[in-house]
Amino acid sequence: MTDEVDASRSTPLVDEAMKKAAVAWVGVGDGPAVALWCVPLEGSLFVVSGPGEQTAPGLADAATARVTLRGDHGGRIVTWPARVTRLAPGSPQWETSAPLVAAKRLNASGPTADLVARWAADGCALTRLAPDGPPDAGDALPDTSLAAEPRGAAVVRATRKPFRLHRVRRR
Repeated sequence: MTDEVDASRSTPLVDEAMKKAAVAWVGVGDGPAVALWCVPLEGSLFVVSGPGEQTAPGLADAATARVTLRGDHGGRIVTWPARVTRLAPGSPQWETSAPLVAAKRLNASGPTADLVARWAADGCALTRLAPDGPPDAGDALPDTSLAAEPRGAAVVRATRKPFRLHRVRRR
């Protein structure tokens, strides 16, 4: 399998949506899609995950994923299958792509070279999401809502009654 992007696997809609993407919803296998910060580069989306970065469950070891991008109005415009390639630190692809992705990383402390070195030392995954088939768009999108029930989280606490300094009289 080659690491080059096959232009015939993409469409103008996917290309245009990727150019404007800063966040993508990425689903791996049967797991729920998660919102991930991404960088469009070379006809693909690049995602960094791991220690000190965002969490992308299963993405680093996956071969395929489903990517959903939204438009300026906030609604989904396209969902497409992606071929997932993890770039290895020290490889030619890493050496050319990692500095470009790091340069777009907001709120990063230190120079770009230090960030790339930290990603390599900490075992962070730099993954390329390349289009790999026809997208779901336009008439192929479902007519019904795809909203799911919120997932449980350990940070949810029961709401306490509000504190009152004085007694409230009822009329």
